[in-house]
Amino acid sequence: MKNEILLSWSGGKDSSLVLYQLSNDSNYKIKSLITTVTDNFDRISMHGVRTSLLDRQANSLEINVEKVFISQNCSNEEYESSLEKIVLKYKKTGVSVVAYGDIFLEDIKKYRINHLKKLSMTAIFPIWKENSQKLASKFINLGFKAVVVCVDSKHLNKDYVGIEFDNSFLSELPPQTDPCGENGEFHTFVYDGPIFNSPVSFNIGETVLRDNRFYYCDLVPS
Repeated sequence: MKNEILLSWSGGKDSSLVLYQLSNDSNYKIKSLITTVTDNFDRISMHGVRTSLLDRQANSLEINVEKVFISQNCSNEEYESSLEKIVLKYKKTGVSVVAYGDIFLEDIKKYRINHLKKLSMTAIFPIWKENSQKLASKFINLGFKAVVVCVDSKHLNKDYVGIEFDNSFLSELPPQTDPCGENGEFHTFVYDGPIFNSPVSFNIGETVLRDNRFYYCDLVPS
């Protein structure tokens, strides 16, 4: 019998790779996706993607998605409280594991483990310590399709946002940039691939600069 688990879902490539891997693991079944959403903007936190596109992703995946609503510039306490309400709801049904798409940031991993431990739950990291370049290539070779929706201008310029995450994108990255953007250099939105029943359609909208640092490309549902 498969263990039902939750998956932390950003809508991007790393969580898509985790879902792909877990979908082919006889030990697990994804009970629900969990996505943090900035309430006033109605967009996926950090990525800036409209929740309507998140819903379309979930529909194509045929998996439920739970939204963890937080305010802009929320405190860590607010985030944890909002997340715990969702997680504990599923714990009552027997779910005790949450999967994450982290690759090598030790402090983030430790934080997730300790937070869930307080709830008597377990965190797993299916792609932990895998090589970023190999992961990025694997994502592309599996047939996933994604667009870059946010870049940190401290690492990449405006030209990198709003374009496809593909081999051309990878070849043009500065040498110091992680190919998976694990240090927050960029974020993606996955709209097609082997885990989807049908592509998520959208049009490229305007690009805006926020906080004098992050370039966001708006994706408009079509």
